Amino acid sequence: MTLSLVVVTLAIFATPMLLSRFKISVLPTSVAEVIVGIILGQSCLHLVKMNTVLDYLSTLGVIFLMFLSGMEIDFSLFKKNSRSQMTPLELKQANAQPKASPLKTAVVAYILSCVTAVVLAVLFKVSGLFSNFMLATILFATVSLGVVISLLKENELLSKPFGQTLLLFAVLGEVVPLLTLTVYSSIYSGKGETLWLISLIFIAAALFLRHFHKFFSFYDQINKATTQLDMRLAFFIIITLVVIAESVGAENILGAFVAGIVVKLLQPEKETQRKLDSIGYGIFIPYFFVLTGVKLNIPALLSSPKTLILIPLFFIAFTVAKLPAYFGFKTRFTKQNSRAASMLATTTITLVLATLTVAQQLHAITSQQSGAFILAGILTCIFGPMMFNKMYKPEPEDEKSTQVRIIGANFITIPAAQQLSNDGYDVNVYTDNQTDYKTYRNSRVKVNLVKTLDADELIKQEIFDTDILVLAYNSEINYHLALSAKKYGVQEVLTYIETRDPNNTMEKELEEAGIDIVNNFSMDVNVLRTAIESPSMLQVLSHGGNARIYEVTVTNARYAGLEIQELPFIKDITISRIFRNRRSIPPHGSTRIQLNDHLIFSGERDVVQKIRKSLGRLNEE
Repeated sequence: MTLSLVVVTLAIFATPMLLSRFKISVLPTSVAEVIVGIILGQSCLHLVKMNTVLDYLSTLGVIFLMFLSGMEIDFSLFKKNSRSQMTPLELKQANAQPKASPLKTAVVAYILSCVTAVVLAVLFKVSGLFSNFMLATILFATVSLGVVISLLKENELLSKPFGQTLLLFAVLGEVVPLLTLTVYSSIYSGKGETLWLISLIFIAAALFLRHFHKFFSFYDQINKATTQLDMRLAFFIIITLVVIAESVGAENILGAFVAGIVVKLLQPEKETQRKLDSIGYGIFIPYFFVLTGVKLNIPALLSSPKTLILIPLFFIAFTVAKLPAYFGFKTRFTKQNSRAASMLATTTITLVLATLTVAQQLHAITSQQSGAFILAGILTCIFGPMMFNKMYKPEPEDEKSTQVRIIGANFITIPAAQQLSNDGYDVNVYTDNQTDYKTYRNSRVKVNLVKTLDADELIKQEIFDTDILVLAYNSEINYHLALSAKKYGVQEVLTYIETRDPNNTMEKELEEAGIDIVNNFSMDVNVLRTAIESPSMLQVLSHGGNARIYEVTVTNARYAGLEIQELPFIKDITISRIFRNRRSIPPHGSTRIQLNDHLIFSGERDVVQKIRKSLGRLNEE
């Protein structure tokens, strides 16, 4: 072991802390680590010198980086839901969506970028600035999947059509160049005739999928803290596919990337993915980024007039190659967001570093040219995210309020609708009773008169096209409408039933269909009990003022794993209960939030609406 290893490890530990201390959010951590490596290496302080140990750590870093990149791919985005399995509402929503799906939009945008990359590579070759046409095309067509994903997560966009499209574009920007690089390196190294052997990597991947497809469904039963079988399986797959890749003349990063895809398709638990992220981003990957900077010799690069010209030209090429993607994004999104997407697409560093590592091993590029590409890539990682954050505006489809449709206008539903409207819900009340309509039509909610409460007629009028349906007529009508609405595809149906009899087959059928039931008796009992046990809580329930009780389901992965005391808005609310897998959990400051937790909390209405939107925003990892 040497002092250089200690210095690099200390730099890896200190870099994210410094970014946080000085609130530097515009710079991705990976880029900051490359810059720190530049400062520590031969470009500046000369504190770190490369040796065998550091070379191995750098190789492990790039292997793990490509492995986790493979695991980032969300294959559900490539699937088309079977229309025969859709509910009528889902089918209608699918038909109403813009013709350009996220997949089609991303493919069109990336094809335009690839064509531009080819044109730019030709220009560089003709001008004599960079003669390796194929390598230039690969580099100009790359996108940094890791940087794009981290930015989409920070902006809570991963689950939205805009975020899905950008994610697919980034996936293509990593997969296509990687496969092309594999073919290029095989041909360049004189192993083109054995190119077919690369198929062995995919055959081995298929065998892993076949023999381990049920692994994560039973491993919890045999796993121990001292065995960590999920980690052992992941490393076995990585090492096997990397060794096969090197043995058949392909690059180790292809084997690592395919290993990531295999593990992803095996559908590991979230905890397994977090542990792999921890190992990769906490241990191996930072060595690769820091040591990439260490290897750069900036003074030597800047001493070459040609390199000084190449740095801005490569940066311009990286940017220009992605600008035509705007026309692909524009088929689905606003002009401003299409420009923002094309700016973020310019970000390229991870695969560029891996590609340049391979190119230097093949002696297909000089150290000056490689350095110019790296510096240009670093500039894109500053420029792209900064421009995206300035330009992006939420799409109209992302700003829609939760829709609530209430069937039945009475002295309970109208005040409830008024309060829901004040909390940002889009509420409509429907009735077929002329008297009720005349009585409540001038209230501060939208009251609509319908001719009939026939389910088919309500569907035709799109009244069932809602997020939440509340049925507040008589029990018989509510029963039939509730079942029809659930069959149609309404996600949340709440219906009033006059009595709660455990032996009542009607109620059993509603409960089995996933329909929530309320009745006056149970509500009165609960309110009376609350008045006796917690008189102050009764004040909140009955009068409330600006403070009321709320519930939200945590679907935002940004908060998963956080302790309650770590929530940024915990001083503004009081969490009274957590329901997890239908079990009630008493919350403490150290209780960790999990995805799909139901939080029961109280707070001032002015801040609660923003908090509910943040916790309930779908932003899965």
